[in-house]
Amino acid sequence: MGKMIYLDNAATTQTRPEVVEAMLPYFYENYGNPSSVYEIATRSRKAVTEARDIIAKTIGCENNEIYFTAGGSESDNWAIKGVAEAYRDKGNHIITSKIEHHAVLHTCEYLEKLGFEVTYLDVDESGIVKLDQLKAAIRPTTILISIMYANNEIGAIQPVKEIGDIAKQHNILFHTDAVQAFGQLPIDVKELGIDMLSASGHKLNGPKGIGFLYIRNGLKVRSFVHGGAQERKRRAGTENVPGIVGFGKAVELAASNLKERTKKEIELRDYLIERVLKEVPYTRLNGHSKNRLPNNANLSFQFIEGESLLIMLDMQGIAASSGSACTSGSLDPSHVLLAIGLPHEIAHGSLRLTLSEDTTKEDIDFTIDQIKEIVDKLRQMSPLYEDFMKKLAKNRAE
Repeated sequence: MGKMIYLDNAATTQTRPEVVEAMLPYFYENYGNPSSVYEIATRSRKAVTEARDIIAKTIGCENNEIYFTAGGSESDNWAIKGVAEAYRDKGNHIITSKIEHHAVLHTCEYLEKLGFEVTYLDVDESGIVKLDQLKAAIRPTTILISIMYANNEIGAIQPVKEIGDIAKQHNILFHTDAVQAFGQLPIDVKELGIDMLSASGHKLNGPKGIGFLYIRNGLKVRSFVHGGAQERKRRAGTENVPGIVGFGKAVELAASNLKERTKKEIELRDYLIERVLKEVPYTRLNGHSKNRLPNNANLSFQFIEGESLLIMLDMQGIAASSGSACTSGSLDPSHVLLAIGLPHEIAHGSLRLTLSEDTTKEDIDFTIDQIKEIVDKLRQMSPLYEDFMKKLAKNRAE
C-alpha cells in the first residue's frame, strides 16, 4: 500500500513538527512547576503566559480571560455546569440545539436530572439553528444559550453574531463550542457577543489533552476543579506546560496562514463535492453548500452502509469517518443527520471527509475514484438497490 490519505481532520490532526519542537524543552530541560519560585520554574511560567497571550490575541480578548483545560469536552462541561451552578438563583433554564457535540448534550442531560430545564432547538435542513425558535424559547428563567460555532459532522456554521445579539438583548449568557471553528474561521469574541468559548488543541495541529475556555471578565462562573490556585483559582492542578506551549505554537501557526490555507481547502472541498454529486448517483450533500467549514464535506449515499464504505476505503489507504469520532462505536445513526431530517436508512450511509492544508488534488481524485468504485460494488450487493432499479426500469418502460 502507498501513502495514507488522511481525510479525518475533524476527528484529530497531525501534530506539526514545529509544535513538537516547541514542546520538547518543557519535558526535559525547562521542566519546572510554574507555581514554584526558582529560575527553572520561572521559565515554565513565562512560557504559559506567552501561550495565553497568543491565544487571547487570536480571539480578541484579554489574556486573563483564557483558562487552560484538558480539552474541548472539559471546556464545554465547565462552561455549562459552571453557569448552571453560579446563576441558579436567577433561573434554571438552558437553551441549546439538537446538533451539539455530546459534550454539551450529555452535560445538559445531566443537569436536567438536577432539576434544570433544557430546550433543544431544531435546525433547518442545512443544519442551521432557527433564530425565531431561539427567540420563542427564551423565558424569564433562561440563564444560558449554548450553541456551537460550527458543527463537527456536517460543518454547518451557525449565525453566531445574531445569537450573541439575541442573548445580550435578554441579558442571557452565551457559550459557543468552537472546537471545530477555532483555527478554521476568524473569531472575535467581543464583536460576536460571546461570553464563553471552548476550543481544543488537537483540532488544529496541536497536541491532544489541552484546550481552553474563554470566560469573559465579570462572569461569576464557578471553579471547575478545586485544589490549588492555578488558573486564577478556577481550575486547580499543575499546568500541562508542554501541552500549553504546543497549543500556543499551533495557534500561532494556524493564525499566520489562515486565509491562504482555508482558501485552498475551500477550493478542494468544493471540487470534491461537485465531482461526487455529479459522478455518483443517489448521493446528497449534508449541510449548507457554502455556509460550512472550509475543510468539511459530508455526503450520504443511498443503498449502502457507511461502515462498509469506511472499511473498504481504509483498505485503499484512505482514512475517513461517518461522523463524530466520539460516537464511532455506536450503531445508531448520527443524531445530527437525523436532526436535519434524514431517514435512518440514508443517515446510515454517510461519509465525512475533512481536509487539511496538506491534502492535494491528487489525494482528492484518488479518493473520489475509490468512492465511485466502492459505492457501486456495495450497491450491487444490496437488495434494496436491486429493488429500486427494477422499479425504476418498470416506471421508465410504462
